Amino acid sequence: MPSPSCDVLLDDIEDIMSQEDSNPQDRHFSRKHVFPKVRKRNTQKYLQEEPMPPSDSTIPGIQKIWIRTWGCSHNNSDGEYMAGQLAAYGYKITENASDADLWLLNSCTVKNPAEDHFRNSIKKAQEENKKVVLAGCVPQAQPRQDYLKGLSIIGVQQIDRVVEVVEETIKGHSVRLLGQKKDNGKRLGGARLDLPKIRKNPLIEIISINTGCLNACTYCKTKHARGNLASYPIDELVERAKQSFQEGVCEIWLTSEDTGAYGRDIGTDLPTLLWKLVEVIPEGAMLRLGMTNPPYILEHLEEMAKILNHPRVYAFLHIPVQSASDSVLMDMKREYCVADFKQVVDFLKEKVPGITIATDIICGFPGETDQDFQETVKLVEEYKFPSLFINQFYPRPGTPAAKAEQVPAHVIGERQQVLVTEESFDSKFYVAHNRFYEQVLVPKNPAFMGKMVEVDIYESGKHFLKGQPVSDSRVYTPSISKPLAKGEVSGLTQEFRNRLGSHLNSASDTCTATRHDSAYSRMVPQMFQHDCVLRVAAGLALITLLFAFLARVYTYSVTK
Repeated sequence: MPSPSCDVLLDDIEDIMSQEDSNPQDRHFSRKHVFPKVRKRNTQKYLQEEPMPPSDSTIPGIQKIWIRTWGCSHNNSDGEYMAGQLAAYGYKITENASDADLWLLNSCTVKNPAEDHFRNSIKKAQEENKKVVLAGCVPQAQPRQDYLKGLSIIGVQQIDRVVEVVEETIKGHSVRLLGQKKDNGKRLGGARLDLPKIRKNPLIEIISINTGCLNACTYCKTKHARGNLASYPIDELVERAKQSFQEGVCEIWLTSEDTGAYGRDIGTDLPTLLWKLVEVIPEGAMLRLGMTNPPYILEHLEEMAKILNHPRVYAFLHIPVQSASDSVLMDMKREYCVADFKQVVDFLKEKVPGITIATDIICGFPGETDQDFQETVKLVEEYKFPSLFINQFYPRPGTPAAKAEQVPAHVIGERQQVLVTEESFDSKFYVAHNRFYEQVLVPKNPAFMGKMVEVDIYESGKHFLKGQPVSDSRVYTPSISKPLAKGEVSGLTQEFRNRLGSHLNSASDTCTATRHDSAYSRMVPQMFQHDCVLRVAAGLALITLLFAFLARVYTYSVTK
């Protein structure tokens, strides 16, 4: 198409025109002869609902999440808050771990077994190619442990950001939020209390009134995770209680690492909070107070007795003693003596008739002697606590008590003969049983398998004992013969082998046997048919004889 020369000045873009181009009149005339073609639209297709993307899609908000929580009621409350936020953003909280796309593991660092379960769950999740987010006190206190490398972590004060962490983890990223909540430099109790929540029990609301504590117990790892005391304001706690009752809750649990220390960081105290809370508890609902250490309840005994006598407050208090030996309590840095504990218990038992006092005891703390232990036994015999939690001392990494000289194993347990027959579920131990068929875990020494081993019991769990093989003991096998290899067939006697050989030798006659079976199969229907004919004929003959007999009897009676 010819074009104007470049040296021609154009005033407008429409000046770029050749003689072959149609003029406006021609274009208008042509437009009259243009008819639009109507296309039928498949409206049904567009009305159909679009299919949901697969659950393994990287689009956040559609995946299934399994949440597992270990430990105290404070931890359980955190787990409920995280579940509620995730569900509010569209994630489906499932009870079936195998169906889940992501596992949210909320850990406890108080004792070794709880962390062992946590570690094993991480391993299982990785074996099943699940996305993993870690929460709770274990990663908060020690985030650089080898088995936590490369995994997403959400800190105990960052649970309000769980959706962000889950979203990034689903996209394949590793996220770690471990900071503290602060307001003008002052540490806060944690995430807001008015966040969405899914209660494990719709009738029970768990309210964390503060986080952390004022103590520095030498055995405690939780302090590394929860830190120093940080209390929630009274008005926020009261509002949370009101909201819970409006949602059908009929029981409130107040929880923290030490409820007795509540408010000391914000200029108030526990009795003041409790009196405000009982004002909003409706008739027929109840409040349960959580664990308090003896030092911080001593100065409030009168008020606490009045509150525990309130008709809408359970007459229950959890006061850990840990040991009845003052020397052991000093090594633990518990900041009270046995006399303080007795004063609290005696006063409450007198002023609150029928009160339930629960307590905790740690056995085998470093430096504990037989005499120390007997003092604790006497305390238990004296008070006959209706709720008593006894735990073996566990040396938690990074605590002063873990570095102290440990109580010898023979003080804790006894020497036993055990028979080793299996491998533990987590593949870390061999499983043996003592004479009473109690499960005893022993080190994975291949020489122990199938053998009777002498061990010193040094640890006990809910369903197991742990034994350390005695160095100078004899390891022997109760079997006369060497055991079969795994998968090897037993019961192959010489007689069975001979029969098996005869069977194999007869294999060459298979074709003949098959023809014989085929002929026999054709004969069976014929024989069956012939047998039926004979049976019918015999039946008819018997009926004929019966009628003949009856006819003769009738004739005889008539003629006579």
